[in-house]
Amino acid sequence: MNAPVVQSNFIPEVEQEVLGALLFGGDASETLAKLEDFHFVSRFHQVIYRAVRAAHERYNLCNPSVVLRLIAEADAEEFEKAQGTKISSYLASLCGKTVYGLARITESSRRVIEQWARISVAVEAERMLASANDPQSDVTAIVYDTAKVLDDIMSVVRSGPQRKARVSLASAIGTALDAAQDAKQNGTGLTGPSWGLADINRLTGGIQKRDLTLIGARPSMGKSTLAFSVALNVAKAGHGVGMVSLEMDNAKVAARMLSDFLYSRKAISYSDIVKGNVSDQDLELLYQTQHEVDRLPLMLDDMSGQTVTDIRVRAERMMETSLKAGSPLSVLFIDHLGLIRASSRYSGNRVNEIAEMTSGFKALARELDIAVVLLSQLNRGVESRENKRPVLSDLRDSGAIEQDADMIAFLYRESYYLERETGGSFEDQAAREDKLAGVQNKMEFIIAKQRNGALDTVHLFADMAYSAVRNGART
Repeated sequence: MNAPVVQSNFIPEVEQEVLGALLFGGDASETLAKLEDFHFVSRFHQVIYRAVRAAHERYNLCNPSVVLRLIAEADAEEFEKAQGTKISSYLASLCGKTVYGLARITESSRRVIEQWARISVAVEAERMLASANDPQSDVTAIVYDTAKVLDDIMSVVRSGPQRKARVSLASAIGTALDAAQDAKQNGTGLTGPSWGLADINRLTGGIQKRDLTLIGARPSMGKSTLAFSVALNVAKAGHGVGMVSLEMDNAKVAARMLSDFLYSRKAISYSDIVKGNVSDQDLELLYQTQHEVDRLPLMLDDMSGQTVTDIRVRAERMMETSLKAGSPLSVLFIDHLGLIRASSRYSGNRVNEIAEMTSGFKALARELDIAVVLLSQLNRGVESRENKRPVLSDLRDSGAIEQDADMIAFLYRESYYLERETGGSFEDQAAREDKLAGVQNKMEFIIAKQRNGALDTVHLFADMAYSAVRNGART
């Protein structure tokens, strides 16, 4: 690191508190699980911390004498030469710096990470400034490299030791009873914004705030269609909605929403809207509808290649904007998980990358007090089975998703597969056409996991050409 920047920002006592706690009997499990040696700005503190970890891993015991034996002789000599004191004396002196109690140790560990992050940002700013002052430098490369470094720093900060939100049981019960009373008084039985789909509301009680909901499906099953339609329903009810679309640009999202919005009045397919294949009368109707949609508290974001941190920043801006407009953000839709750019922290280990993403979105839901609805594309294993209805194991790298998601639902449209079947006798083809006619507009919403509710399948009406999803009995 840049020495002047480090010296002007580094407070050694921050690191000494944690090392002292670890050396003199503090609860080490959470700290050792979250802190890495690079979080310590002082190279000598890194050496001590590595020895502390080794002591716990090898002997399940940690004190100054054990740690001293695990520090390389060359490191001990370098410390004495640089500091003018023996490292054994320094270890003993940390007793006076220590903190006690899990809460204080966790807080001190968090401060270590925050200090590392602040100094890392300052060093990166120095590097960026030097590069920006070079007329021969590539501006795009400067911006990209800086964004990547800052995103990696943010990723570490988000996954580090967190402050624990503690309330009494009585307080938690009071919150739960208040929500129940609200649901009773409003006559809907809902404890969150309505899906706009009666049978899903009945099973879920609405889209629950502070929850991470994942909707998975194979391509062309209707993930985006359902998300856009539900987003419109939520916004029509007056709740603030954010739609982060990493797959479609805002104009295409808007075309689908316009088609859905008009569905009960005039059926105009979204593909005709995109292509401009509409009559003058229809075009006038679309412009009129635009003014109606403009009044909805619905915000779109189509920036591609976003990381979890990018999406968090945009969600916070949406919240700020929606608060000023009087309809605070309630539900954030993200389309879809497979297109989110991972941080470089796990070097391509997809299981860990997915875990970082889902835990990040779960944290976002809780911190902003919103519902996060995350779409995900299922793997091809579905296609190899006779029964192509998805199950939990079809989620890509699904371990972390199953753990972090409060609710998981899958979409299935039998008509998609029937339309693509070929061959067979004349009788087979006739039977297939009859079956297709019976399921043409049917979408199954399969609740495969729900922490606080039943598992069941809801049958919906879906007209894909118009991006319209309705209750099973068409309304």
